[in-house]
Amino acid sequence: MRARRQRRSSDLNHIRDHDRAAHDWYRFVLSFPPHLVQKHLKDFAIRPDQTVLDPFCGTGTTVVECKKLGIPSVGVEANKMAWFAGTTKVNWHMEADRLMAHATQIAELAHANLDQPLRTLDEERSQLLLKNSISELPLHKALVLLDQLEQHRDENCDRYEKLALAKILVYSVSNLKFAPEVSVGKYKQDAPVIELWLNEMQQISRDLQHLHPLKEIPATVHHADSRSLLQVLEPNSIDAVITSPPYPNEKDYTRATRLESVVLGFLQTKIDLRSMKQGLMRSNSRGVYRTDDDDHWVANHPEIQRIAAEIEAKRIELKKTSGFERQYARATKLYFGGMARHLADLRQALRPGAQLAYVVGDQASYFRVMIRTGELIADLAKSLGYEVVDIELFRTRLATATKEQLREEVVLLKWNGSESQY
Repeated sequence: MRARRQRRSSDLNHIRDHDRAAHDWYRFVLSFPPHLVQKHLKDFAIRPDQTVLDPFCGTGTTVVECKKLGIPSVGVEANKMAWFAGTTKVNWHMEADRLMAHATQIAELAHANLDQPLRTLDEERSQLLLKNSISELPLHKALVLLDQLEQHRDENCDRYEKLALAKILVYSVSNLKFAPEVSVGKYKQDAPVIELWLNEMQQISRDLQHLHPLKEIPATVHHADSRSLLQVLEPNSIDAVITSPPYPNEKDYTRATRLESVVLGFLQTKIDLRSMKQGLMRSNSRGVYRTDDDDHWVANHPEIQRIAAEIEAKRIELKKTSGFERQYARATKLYFGGMARHLADLRQALRPGAQLAYVVGDQASYFRVMIRTGELIADLAKSLGYEVVDIELFRTRLATATKEQLREEVVLLKWNGSESQY
């Protein structure tokens, strides 16, 4: 079943210059690229009268690309910052000149207010951030800019302006680095926050000039849990799925969007953070809760149980006793249980003949125990009544801990309309 077709370029996951419009307004560092969406839309022969779903929508790569190509789409995303980005990136109604005029006014007002006493976040919000993730002066400038956006808010401009602020906060203003884990890097005493933001607004305005004349195509992103899709999707409404769920590893995906989520107000308390994590697929030990029970979906799956047992045995052998390390085996079972729950729920939303592409990757971050994610998800899908068409190799990547080449693959499925009781 495992295909051996490897792409030639080492930059397969990078966005191409001619694809950047809208996509580049704000992206996860590890977002999968628009050209992969293009490939599967072509391979699936998707028509303009069909609908594509991305149930792990992230910052909207699939829905943006579908809209560009004239295909209706739906996304589902539980991370509110990512949901905000996705919904903004498929809204091309705004007139570019009006947007730029308002942004220029805001920039002038922000410059005029920079001399006020240093602005900072309150203690509760500050505690949600990675320590030293942003320096005092850049944060002050960002908060002054945000204050002017709130005081002189234009409903039509607001989302684009705040998304541009989110982007520069992470990639130009903060002390964060992604390699690929998020961490704190070189300390920046200062940064030209307002100028950087205005440059981003100019790029968004240029993109809107190009995108605005395109035919209006339905594109919706729901803020919801991918394991409970029927709360937001109509039965028998989806013709194709193109997505990349999280992988089972120790990446806390909420850390990658923490700074902008806090500054823009999507996260204000630890309760907010916990609530967001509970709506996400359990893919790391930092997102595991006592009441979680997705693991019952894979209680009888021998290979997943074997992997979890091997992880726990390794933990005991290595005498690892931290709270997070004790959760590795359970996190693995919760992840695959969550994927089974997702695939089971998804069946009712699919039309017969629906085609699906899941971009997933092998993992070995739990005491170097290999997890063949693609093969396991394919096996779960088969048990739930899906046809496993293929597992294509997308690219290989170097494992940080073991220096092994891990496979990133596309699991190709088909839904023929028959369910198997799991």
